[in-house]
Amino acid sequence: MFVKPSLAPPATVHFAGIASHLRNNDAMLSVHSLLTIIATDLALARRSRQRRLHFDGHTSSAAACCSLSQQQQSQILSSVTNGSTVSDRKEIRLGLPSKGRMAADTLDLLKDCQLSVKHVNPRQYVAEIPQLTNLEVWFQRPKDIVRKLLSGDLDLGIVGFDTFSEFGLGNEDLIIVHDALGYGECRLSIAIPKYGIFENINSLRELAQMPQWTTEKPLRVATGFSHLGPKFMKDNGFTHVTFSTADGALEAAPAMGIADAILDLVSSGTTLKENNLKEIEGGVVLESQAVLVATRKSLIQREDVRGITKEILERFEAHLRAGGQFTVTANMRGSSTEEVAARVLSQPSLSGLQGPTVSPVFCKRDGEVVSDFYAIVICVPKKALYESVQQLREIGGSGVLISPLTYIFEEIFEKLLDSSFNLNGVRMSKECHIEKLAMADHQKALAEVFGSGAVMR
Repeated sequence: MFVKPSLAPPATVHFAGIASHLRNNDAMLSVHSLLTIIATDLALARRSRQRRLHFDGHTSSAAACCSLSQQQQSQILSSVTNGSTVSDRKEIRLGLPSKGRMAADTLDLLKDCQLSVKHVNPRQYVAEIPQLTNLEVWFQRPKDIVRKLLSGDLDLGIVGFDTFSEFGLGNEDLIIVHDALGYGECRLSIAIPKYGIFENINSLRELAQMPQWTTEKPLRVATGFSHLGPKFMKDNGFTHVTFSTADGALEAAPAMGIADAILDLVSSGTTLKENNLKEIEGGVVLESQAVLVATRKSLIQREDVRGITKEILERFEAHLRAGGQFTVTANMRGSSTEEVAARVLSQPSLSGLQGPTVSPVFCKRDGEVVSDFYAIVICVPKKALYESVQQLREIGGSGVLISPLTYIFEEIFEKLLDSSFNLNGVRMSKECHIEKLAMADHQKALAEVFGSGAVMR
């Protein structure tokens, strides 16, 4: 279905070849197939004036006049139908959330990693990160980021794991390369009223066994997760259940009488309590936070995408590893580095990441260079900071200096070696019910993308 553009184009776009292909092949033209034809024609049109076309809510930049022949269009459509797409794109594309708290937190993370997004015009949906050559940033709705990763229009994206799971549909071409970016934490959970027939229902099993649910009167669930919701309920033995799709303000649905339960994202649970709703045991579908996603095809086929991905990943890891860590420096009198190190290591809070750094402090006394003091440098977590300072004082430390850490770079990528990381999800709680990918498949995927050296611990 074509929606008439709001602005008249300067020239006619010819879709005769597309219509002919549909008649000859008796198939429906997907939005992605149509956009592929237009994108290919863009490369031929070069400097032609652009306008906006809208197809069923999807927007694409198109040339003013299509120059492809009917035969060329048919060939392109056939290649798309067979699962291969035509793309001459050289730039690397990173999709970021365009609005809301997730968008702000994502920009903050990139800024903290010295990867600030240069967004000259806030009305534009494309920006850049000057530190990353040939990278374009595209601001999109989270669900559209996943869809465009699947279509090949994006190479990388940052979304919530819930969005990835709902719209990624288990597609093996999507790889989570970082599963815990440290923000956007929430859980997808079933909630029911505290009153009425649900007053004494406190678990998912009890909810499923309620005699009220029949073919004529099924359990009604309001949710915005039309893929995860039915799958979760089916996997947990619900046979009489229906779903109504809704976005936002789901908490009002039971009180309005349009649903018996809701399946929605929960952060603190305050909104549920204020609307007389409760979570139940076994009702958590998944736990979510922001994740970095890439397409397997881009990583395998393009060396530049692998390079950018590794740099982004290492910056993220180094920054997140340094979170809540402080460098503590103090001077201490001693007879040797070994003697001072022994005193430091005798204290439980002064071991640092791998041990203290002890080095002589030189000064000039009576014309001679002497070393009576030693400098102690250790890395300490915030929660143990004051205790560490006290222990340093007890063993003769003085002049204690404290500074926050910004990055901690390790020798290798932890995320490429972490055995608790998998391609289809974050670390799950015992209540979560998303099927995990086999570890052998994960190893194989890592080897395909980053080489055989990326083995698991």
